[in-house]
Amino acid sequence: MAATDAAQAEAHEPKTELKRVLSPKLLLLFIVGDILGAGIYAVTGDIAGEVGGMAWLPFLIAFTVATLTAFSYLELVTKYPQAAGAALYTHKAFGIHFLTFIVAFTVVCSGITSAATSSNLLAANLLTGLGVGGDDGPGALGTMLVALAFMVLLALINLRGVGESVKFNVVLTVVELFALAVVIGIGFYAMATKGADFSQLTTFESSSDRNMFAATTVATAIAFFSMVGFEDSVNMVEETENPRQVFPRIMLTGLGIAVLIYMLVAVSVVLVLPIKDIQNFDGETGILLEVVKTGMPGFPVDAVFPFLTVFAVANTALINMMMASRLIYGLAKQEVLPPALGKVSRRQSPYAAVFFTTALALALIIYVSMQEGTPVVGALGGTTGLLLLIVFTIVNIACLVLRREKAHPEAFRAPTVIPILGAVLCAFLAGPWARDPEKYIQYKIGAALLAIGVVLSLFTWFVHTRHHEKTRFSDIENLEE
Repeated sequence: MAATDAAQAEAHEPKTELKRVLSPKLLLLFIVGDILGAGIYAVTGDIAGEVGGMAWLPFLIAFTVATLTAFSYLELVTKYPQAAGAALYTHKAFGIHFLTFIVAFTVVCSGITSAATSSNLLAANLLTGLGVGGDDGPGALGTMLVALAFMVLLALINLRGVGESVKFNVVLTVVELFALAVVIGIGFYAMATKGADFSQLTTFESSSDRNMFAATTVATAIAFFSMVGFEDSVNMVEETENPRQVFPRIMLTGLGIAVLIYMLVAVSVVLVLPIKDIQNFDGETGILLEVVKTGMPGFPVDAVFPFLTVFAVANTALINMMMASRLIYGLAKQEVLPPALGKVSRRQSPYAAVFFTTALALALIIYVSMQEGTPVVGALGGTTGLLLLIVFTIVNIACLVLRREKAHPEAFRAPTVIPILGAVLCAFLAGPWARDPEKYIQYKIGAALLAIGVVLSLFTWFVHTRHHEKTRFSDIENLEE
C-alpha cells in the first residue's frame, strides 16, 4: 500500500531530467549539515561578548527569523518545484530582468563570502591543530596564506568537475555533529562535576555601551550567519522524492535540530567559561576549543578538535564555491554575463566561472586580511548574512506577490502574516543599526561585489542589444543547473 501511495505521489510531481535520489533522511542530513557548517565555530564568542550570559537568545531570535523565511521558501518551492531558487521566485513575481540578475548575483556573492569565511576559519584551526597557531604561530599572514592555499585547492577540485556527493555530505555532517557533541558533552560534564551558576543564562553583560535591545539586535545579526544554509536545499528539489509532501516537514525539522544544537553550545560556553574571559577572548575562531580545554583538561583537544573543525567547514566551502561557479556559468549561458564566463573544459567543468569566483574569493581574503583590526571571519561572515538577509527580504515579498497565481492542491501555504513578518525582520536586520560601526565594511564589500556584477551585466547587455540578440532569462528555470 505504501509503495502504491509513493508511486502515485511521484506521478503528480513535475517531470525532471534529474534523478530523485534524496530520501527524507538524506534531505534532513543535507539541511542540518549545510546549516551547521562554519557559523557556530565563528560567531559564538562574538555573540557572548555582545550579550553576556544570554548568548542563547540571539540564536533563538535568528532561528525565528530564519523559520519565518523558511515558510516562504516552502510555499514557493512546493508551488514551483524547480531548482533555480530565489532567482526563479523573483523572476516569476516581478518579471524585471535586472532585479532577477541582482538577486542571482547576490546569491553568488553570498556563496563566495561564505566560502572565504570558511577558508579563513579552516586555516586558523588547521594551524592550531598543527601546533603553530596562537600568539607563537605565523599570525595573520600565515593564516591568510593557508586560507588562500585552501581556496586554490577548492578551485582545483571544482575544475575536475566533482559534483556534490550525497554520501560524502552525510559523512561530513556526522563529523560536524560529533565535533559539536564533544563541546556539548564536555560542557555538561563540567557543569555536573564542577558546578554551574545557571543564573548566568539570564545575565546581560555587554562589552559595549549598548542597551539590551541594541546589543541583542547586533548579536542577532551576527547569529544569522550561523542559521543560513537551509535555503540551499530548495536547489535540491528536483532530486528529492515527493518534494511537496517531504520538504515542509524536513526543512522545519532541520532548522529545529540546528537551533537546538546551537543553543546547547551557547549554554556550554556561558556556563563553562567566565563571562569576562569570553568577552576578552582573543581569537574569534577558538572559543569552542577553549570550552573543551577548560571543561576537560585531560582531553587531547589540540590533537583532535581543530581537525574536526577543519572537516566540518571544508564541505561547506566546497558546496558554496560549486554553487557560485555554476550560477555564474548559468548567467553567462543566459547571456546576462559575458559569454566567456560560460566556457567549459574538456572535462565539462565550467573553468572560466571557477576562475572568476575563485579570483573574487582570493581578493576578498587578501583585502580584509590587510585591514588592520578587522577580523576576516567577522567581516566576511557578516557580509554573507547581510547579502542573504537582502535576498530573504525579496523572497518573502515575492511569496506574497505570487499568491495571485494558482498553486498545486498539495502545495504548502504559509499564513499571510508570516511572509510579512519575515520581510520586515529581515530588512531590519540588514540595516546599519544591527552592526557595529567598524563592521560597516560589510556594506562596502557587498556593494563592491554587486558593482562588479552590474558592470559586467551592463556591458553584456550593451553588446547584445546592439546585435538584437535573445531575451535574457529565457530559461530561468535552469539557471542553477
